Amino acid sequence: MPSDTNAPVEQNPSAAVGAKVPAAPPAAVARGDGPCGPAGECAAPPCTLVIFGAGGDLTKRLLIPALYNLVVDGLLDDGMQVIGVNRGERATDQWRDDLHTSLQQFAAERSSAGKADEASWNWLAQRLHYVAGDFATPETFERVKQAMSKNGSGGNAIFYLAVGERFFKPVVEQLGKAGLLDESSAGGFRRVVIEKPFGSDLASARDLNAHILNYASEQQIYRIDHFLGKETVQSILAVRFANALFEPVWRREYIDSVQITASETLGVEGRGAFYEHTGAFRDMLPNHLFQLLAMVAMEPPNSFDAETVRDKKAEVFEAIQPLRADDVVFGQYEQGPAGVAYRAEPNVAPDSKTETYAAARVYLDNWRWAGVPFYLRTGKRLATRRTEIAVQLKRVPFLMFRDLPVDALVPNVLTLRIDPAHGTRFDFNVKVPGPTMRMGKVRSTFDYNDFFKEQANVGYETLLYDCMLGDETLFQRADSIEGSWAAVDAVLHPTAGGALPVYGYAAGGSGPAEADALLARAGHAWRPLDDEPKRP
Repeated sequence: MPSDTNAPVEQNPSAAVGAKVPAAPPAAVARGDGPCGPAGECAAPPCTLVIFGAGGDLTKRLLIPALYNLVVDGLLDDGMQVIGVNRGERATDQWRDDLHTSLQQFAAERSSAGKADEASWNWLAQRLHYVAGDFATPETFERVKQAMSKNGSGGNAIFYLAVGERFFKPVVEQLGKAGLLDESSAGGFRRVVIEKPFGSDLASARDLNAHILNYASEQQIYRIDHFLGKETVQSILAVRFANALFEPVWRREYIDSVQITASETLGVEGRGAFYEHTGAFRDMLPNHLFQLLAMVAMEPPNSFDAETVRDKKAEVFEAIQPLRADDVVFGQYEQGPAGVAYRAEPNVAPDSKTETYAAARVYLDNWRWAGVPFYLRTGKRLATRRTEIAVQLKRVPFLMFRDLPVDALVPNVLTLRIDPAHGTRFDFNVKVPGPTMRMGKVRSTFDYNDFFKEQANVGYETLLYDCMLGDETLFQRADSIEGSWAAVDAVLHPTAGGALPVYGYAAGGSGPAEADALLARAGHAWRPLDDEPKRP
């Protein structure tokens, strides 16, 4: 992973995708002038990346732009090859042209330069190869093997499953039967990257794990959660463990509660058929939000070794008290200021009971966090797009201020802002200027853009790079996956009382009133979704 620096990172303009001030290609890294770049990043070893689902949206909008950005940053070896596998015959040149068009459009949307750098694209394009075939037939994997033999990179290979979950089992099975996962005969590493959803409940997650581990070892499986590719998510560990100010108070004696929010202003955007079978709870809580929970709550690791970090995160999932019906609130957006009701969306049942909002109260059974509630919420068609973690400290005793004109002392809150704002802010009390002792709330804010030039990033660069290096820190193990699903399984499969009710909320609002009541029972309230500070 990129090394830290105590000074602003200066970078030259270029046309990397997804950045306001993209990085120029440090040619010394991957162009043969040296093994590592000026910031300490070294080019990944040569490998063949085989993408199943080469014609899908994930490949076009995220994987190829991420690879392109790695090219721009000089982090790919000259021996890199990419083989795209998809149904439907097409020439490699046609696939390359389609990806080029998508990349140019993406660059125009996300980059101040407005277009992709042609030299970097040409470097990547000449390494792109297309293989047509069905994901479940042995013949396809024989063609993949032949393509790898022709364009291979020292035996190293990564098989990326950018496909629907129904293909996870057959693809891994066919890879195993074709001998493509056998590292002893390959002369290099063989790794499989699997996108979420990794199961839909505890039973299906266990079944999927058992099936794929028949054909590959745990060390070969990289279960990806793109939330962990966000720089601001990775920085949570740096904020906690690199600053003496925070870690001593990061415990139940000082922290009152923690809120984790992932709100969206968009609706299902034409994905009604998918969402009807998933819902907000399955889509976000046992994976994305639990990953943020683990980063906040984990014990300090002895090192940043991958297994050490993943052991500490697994302990968090083991410590979660299984959620019950009264710990969770479901909601569904109705007609409101921000648009139509969920039930009016395409491919949604007119009487749908699918939740588009989910809130949960989570407790951890361990020494550090006993009695501290973690409040999690996520939803679509809410007032603001925001992903953040708010750590509220306990209030100070009011005794010494009781004879002063002080109505209340606001609690100290440290907010880790993940998306779209990147940084931290801290709310605390100060004396208001004047002849009397009056208290006022102030806010100290740190924005990444004030100190660091924004790098090109679509959220997958670090994950792909780490996979090539064999660094599993940001990927999930089987035990963590199953521990997450075990914590929510009683909500997904209630034994009494039937399915949870789904409460309505206006599109463009803050969620159902019942979610407010969930916190009010313990004297808490959600952080307002519209309290983003206005800068002068």
